[in-house]
Order: sequence, then structure tokens, then C-alpha cells
Amino acid sequence: MSGQTVPADFSGHMLDLDEDEDLEVFSKNTSLADGSPMPNSPSSMVNQYRLEEDEEEQQDANAKDIFVTVDNPESHVTAIETFIMYRVLTKTTRSEFDSSEYEVRRRYQDFLWLRSRLEENHPTLIVHPLPEKFVMKGMVERFNDDFIETRRRALHRFLNKISEHPILSCSQHFRVFLTAQELTSHKKQGPGFLSRMGETVRAVANSVRGLRSRPEEFTTMQEYVEDFSNKVCSVDKVTQRIIKEQREYLDEMRQYGPTYTQWAGSEEELAEPLKGVAGCVERCSKETEEQIHHLSEVLVPALHEYVLCAETLKAVMRRRDNIQAEFEAKNEALASRKVDQEALQEEVDALADRVELANNALKGDWSRWQSSMRTDLRSAFISTAEKNVEYYEKCLAVWESFLLSQRAEPSEQRDGEERLIPVMVGHHTSRHCDPNDQTYECLHNLHVHGQKFPLDSSSCCSSCCSSETLPLLWMENRMVAPSLMIVR
Repeated sequence: MSGQTVPADFSGHMLDLDEDEDLEVFSKNTSLADGSPMPNSPSSMVNQYRLEEDEEEQQDANAKDIFVTVDNPESHVTAIETFIMYRVLTKTTRSEFDSSEYEVRRRYQDFLWLRSRLEENHPTLIVHPLPEKFVMKGMVERFNDDFIETRRRALHRFLNKISEHPILSCSQHFRVFLTAQELTSHKKQGPGFLSRMGETVRAVANSVRGLRSRPEEFTTMQEYVEDFSNKVCSVDKVTQRIIKEQREYLDEMRQYGPTYTQWAGSEEELAEPLKGVAGCVERCSKETEEQIHHLSEVLVPALHEYVLCAETLKAVMRRRDNIQAEFEAKNEALASRKVDQEALQEEVDALADRVELANNALKGDWSRWQSSMRTDLRSAFISTAEKNVEYYEKCLAVWESFLLSQRAEPSEQRDGEERLIPVMVGHHTSRHCDPNDQTYECLHNLHVHGQKFPLDSSSCCSSCCSSETLPLLWMENRMVAPSLMIVR
């Protein structure tokens, strides 16, 4: 097989494989110093985390007895307003439901009603937040497809978080929300306007009065919430700023590629490399667009969801403090009052029980919320890492294919001389790829200077069955992978 010598400017990127023991590092020793197995590539490391995550999700699914889906948004226009109705499908095996399947239509205000009722009945449980009702003017159109789909996913997560909660999922209001065709009569029930106003006034008075002494464990929670809020808000803002800058970069790339194509028309001698650069820029632009889409659809929603969760936690902590403050105020009144002590004592005892219930509810929900938060954010971070690996490897493959296409004709190889030839191996896939696209050709085809050589799957590195195309080194019928890749 004829080939070319490697240019000097590539030598620094090649592996030094002068000794057989160097090859053994890649072909035989597949464990770390402590005996643990070494991952084959960045992608395989991510896939390992993904497999563990899938197993956890499967275990959770097996334990669930109620499944809720929010889908099929429909726009409704009346004389006074325009709103979106979502279909809510429920499947359950719980005995308290009269049927195993339900289908109802709900609008955003119905979700708000459900959440407010859950908070009223369980003031120190952590009720998952809803997406904001309003968005900043000029940021997004309220009823465009992207906004509606983003809200649908958030509403779907809200109901599923409620359905997974051991206490909230048993709420009468949650059952009514999932099963009743109309909520109008149910919304009229519950505390009236004056009652809610009285609760608000008492809460403000208790807040102004403050606490005599908050238990240390709740002080620790308060500090954690403040710190968590600051950090997640900061990461959310920086991530959105990065996406904005990437969109600006993508706009520049879209103008950059055609410039090379136009230039090629007036430079006959440089036409081929100029068109090659234009093609690389175009393909990298597509990868960048996918990267931006992934960040916008996966990481940003997860971060912003927990920005809202931080505000929910602060509200829960305030409600707990208000309950304790009301108890302390009644207790002081009992100590100073000489008449009606019996009636006041009953109120104090009832408030003492309420404080204990509130504290126990919050402590029980706290660890559950932390576990859920860490699982959600870990999943988003792993997915982002996986996409980053895919993005940079694809861009690397694009530019390396261009460099290979621009190599000069090879000089004759001296007898007995060993050479390293950089090659590209395509990923294995069932779909038919463009045969002109040498970088992403299917079926384990090996490309060396424009020629295709079929590879036996047993000699292929483990990562070539991933979604990326990676650079390899070929040496006397053996493949050796650079950097993090290990040949089995």
C-alpha cells in the first residue's frame, strides 16, 4: 500500500512508538495503576455514566404506579383572550382512582391552581416550580412553536415530579386535576378571598416580628439555599451568555465559508484548497448549530428549572419561619395574659403541633429534593459533556480530512522503513451515508489518501461504533489510537 511521509508540522501530534512496549501500552494494558479498567475514549466514559443512569431510571419506572403525559397543545382564541390547552394523559394502577386511564384538557391557569392548592395544604413540602407565566418582551413570542414546546416539557416535568412525590401524589387536588373534565366547580371550593388575605397579613406580621431562635438545622438549610441559588443563577446566566456568543460565532461562520468559495472563482491555482476550506467551514457550522441547539434544549432548561427551585426553597423556608414565629408570639401572649389562658393554651398547643409537623415535613422532603436535584443536574452535565466530545471530535475529523487531501505526492519509501500514516475510520451505522463524504463513511471503511480499505470489526477500536469519527494511526496492519483511545 503506497503512502506518504508525514510532514514535519504533524510530527508533534504523532505518538512516539519506537519500542514494542509502547504499543503494549495501547494494545494490552487496559487497566490503571490501581487495577481499575481504563475507559477507551471520552465517548465510552460518557456511555458508562449513561448506562448507569438508564439503569436507575428503569428501577424508578418499575416502582411507579402512576404515569402522566402532557402533550398535544392546542391554541384557543376567544373574544377576550388567546390561550393554549394541553392534553393530560394519566395511566395508573392506584386503587383510589375509579379508572386506569384518564384524558383531560388543561390550560396554564389550571396548573397554577393545582400548585397553589398543594402549597396551601402542605406549606413546608417542596412543590416543584412551574415555568414562568410571562416572558421578557422581545425575548420570545408567547405563542410561537418553540415557546409552546418549551412550556409543554416544563408542565410535563411538573406533573411527573408531583406523581413521584410520596405525599403530594396522594393529594385530593392532584387526583381531581388528573381526572375531572371541568375544574370550575373545584376552583370555587377552598379558602375564599378574605381568608387568603388574612393568611397573608399574618404571614407579613410574623415576618416583621421575626424569630427568637431558628433551629440550627434549618439555619444550615437556609445558608445552603442561599449559596445554591447564587451558584445556579450564576451558571445559568453564563451559559445563556455563551449560547448568545456561539450564535454570533455561527453567524460569522455562515458568512465566512462563502467568502472562500467566491475567492476560489478568481484563483485557479488555489481553487481546490479554497473550496476545501469553504466545505470544512460549512460542515463545522452545522455541527456548531447542533451544539447550540443541544445546550438550549438540555442544559439551559435544567439550570433554569433549578433557578426557580431555589426561589421555591426560599418560599418554603419563609413559610416554616412564619409558622414558628406565630407559635412564639402566641406563647409570649400566654405568658403575659392572666385571663382567657385556657383558650389561649389550646391555640399554643395546636401551633406547637403545627410547628412540629412543618419541621418534620421539611426535613423529610429536603433529602428527597437534594437527591432529585443532583440526579437531574448530573444527567444534564453528562449529556452536555457527551455532546461536547461529539462536537469537537467531528470538527477535528473535518479539518484532518482537509489536511489529508492537501498532502503532496509521496516520495518512494526506503526498504524496511516503518511509517506512521494518519488515517480516518468511519463509524458503524445502519443508515446509508454519502459515499462522497469520506470523513463519515459507514461500515468500518478505512480511508487512506482517498482510498477505502474495509476493516474487520474485530480489529476496530471500540469507539468507532459511537456517533463520532476519530483519528487513528495505522502501522503494519495494526491500528493504534492516539491519546485516550485504547486498542483491544
